[in-house]
Amino acid sequence: MNIQDSIVVVTGGASGLGEACVRNLLAGGAKIAIFDFAADRGAKIAAELGKNVIFAKTDVTDDTAVQEAINKTMESFGAINIAINCAGGAIPMKVLSKKGPMPLDVFNKTIQLNLVGTFNVIRLVVEQMVKNNPGADGEKGVIINTSSVAAFDGQIGQAAYSASKGGIVSMTLPIARECAEYGIRVMTIAPGLFDTPLLQGLPEAARESLGKMIPFPQRLGKPDEFAFLVRHIIENRMLNGEVIRLDGAIRMAAK
Repeated sequence: MNIQDSIVVVTGGASGLGEACVRNLLAGGAKIAIFDFAADRGAKIAAELGKNVIFAKTDVTDDTAVQEAINKTMESFGAINIAINCAGGAIPMKVLSKKGPMPLDVFNKTIQLNLVGTFNVIRLVVEQMVKNNPGADGEKGVIINTSSVAAFDGQIGQAAYSASKGGIVSMTLPIARECAEYGIRVMTIAPGLFDTPLLQGLPEAARESLGKMIPFPQRLGKPDEFAFLVRHIIENRMLNGEVIRLDGAIRMAAK
């Protein structure tokens, strides 16, 4: 897939890993639709980056909201070639704490945002991608999802988060197998500890301590490094149906 003139949807594109993807792919000549719940930030970035970037306030768990955002993208750019799912989050919580059992609503919300939200976007962008004219090797689209090393090395307090990210890992291959019939590739990245807004709120000493947990390089990952891998996946057609850990060889401890 050539990035030049491709139409890219980026969920969670108003900050962190998603924003890095927006800026990287725009520099490569793509046109971008940012889907994000953070309306002020998303609109500000779109205005800053110019006419080849649009913003649609989107709750990825809401099928109507995602469909409306996709409709806006189609009206603005006429197609969707690439979708990058970066929207997500979680509240760390033990199964049983001093306050009692984890509220089921907390678990459900995490699954809805990270797993169901990712699938919601996939199912609706595939509907548009199948309409694209095939390129080299019959390729019509690329979908890249964001999991986490927590899918494999979940820590205490990450039951909900690990389950949601593990679900993304598990659905990658079956969706890639189905979408192969349509000429659409499906990949997932499982990042480790990255310097995103979630960690930027921590004291510098805490951030340095987290960075030293990584074997090499001993620092937090940079969002640009995530975007570099996204770009390579887009451009390398043999990457399909796989999950790539991007983590500096870290293996998370129990807590």
